[in-house]
Amino acid sequence: MATIEHIIPYRFSSEGQHLKRSVMRELLKRASEPDVISLAGGLPDSDLLPTAAYQACLNEVIAHEGGRALQYRPQYEPLRAWIGGWMRGRGVDCDDDQVMITNGNQQGLTILSKLFLEPGEPAAIEAITFTGVQQVTVGRDAHIHPIPVDLTTGADTDAIERIFAQYQPRLAVIIPDFHNPLGVSLTDEKRRLIAAMAGEYGVPVVEDDPYSALRFYGEALPPIRAYDRSDYVFYLGSFSKMLAPGLRLGWMIAPRELVSRITTIRESIDLESSALTQRAVYQFVSNGQLEPHLAQMNAENRVRCEAMLSALDQHLGSIAHWTKPDGGLFVWLTLPEAINTWDLLPRAIDEQRVAYIPGSAFSVSGGHHNTMRLNFSNGKPDLIVRGVARLADVIRAAL
Repeated sequence: MATIEHIIPYRFSSEGQHLKRSVMRELLKRASEPDVISLAGGLPDSDLLPTAAYQACLNEVIAHEGGRALQYRPQYEPLRAWIGGWMRGRGVDCDDDQVMITNGNQQGLTILSKLFLEPGEPAAIEAITFTGVQQVTVGRDAHIHPIPVDLTTGADTDAIERIFAQYQPRLAVIIPDFHNPLGVSLTDEKRRLIAAMAGEYGVPVVEDDPYSALRFYGEALPPIRAYDRSDYVFYLGSFSKMLAPGLRLGWMIAPRELVSRITTIRESIDLESSALTQRAVYQFVSNGQLEPHLAQMNAENRVRCEAMLSALDQHLGSIAHWTKPDGGLFVWLTLPEAINTWDLLPRAIDEQRVAYIPGSAFSVSGGHHNTMRLNFSNGKPDLIVRGVARLADVIRAAL
């Protein structure tokens, strides 16, 4: 039977033609089958979410404000002030009126791509990057200049300078901490260099940073924005990974003179974020509950990450290599060239009941067929160990 699209000659916009659905959304349907050990998602364990504490915050907000908490309302100023203080504590020079509440980092990416990037114009993104970054650049028919990423120190700053100097991209997007999908973080020196190059070449750099609070080894590094002296670095943060994904609440730090333009674009998308969610999140953070929650979650994720790295060493140490993150959610696994992880995935799910995300799903220019992203945050350590063992059986059979 013919689809309506084949019967009616629709004329799509450029974005409507080029935007593709996230491959991960389709893959995660299979990964969520009850007996599948999923190393595929990018989620915290539901058991580690502060359900009771957040429920108490919701109850307190509704008890205090009643129906007003359920109305359309502007950005909640106390939450903006708390975020401003949080960012200043990380070394970012900003005022509270530069804080803009968003529905997560993906909305921030969408807003900034609409602000700066026309179809066909140049954009610079990491050669391997989160699919949401690709959707707001490749999906808007931008001319992409991929930035190579070193698997220990992050984005290649020499390549960034070449791209900035030669192509003057209208937008660049960098993931600084515990990169999705690579798990690596930028060195402090590279953060300084990127901030300086943004100003020198006049390229707006979007610092997409939902993961930095998820550190379980080492000392936290300042954001790229902390080194920005030109107002060309736009910072995106999120409560989705710090607190709970279902909140869909984040923020942007932007130059004061662009706040009005950004607000207009935001209003064209969905007007505003949930008044109830903003108030409940503020209640949670102002009660001092965020820090102990992060400490507990990060301590548990450290154990899970160590379990995964140990299992990889035991089962795949002789044939593969992988990143060793200091935080976040992900490990990037590289296998022998003979392996194609896309081809391997149906066998992994059907025969061994284990799931992962093929690395090529994150590749801007193709390739990386022998890589995969593994998640350690959404499973108990014993489940992770069993999942890696099953995965190793599939890989060895393919070899």
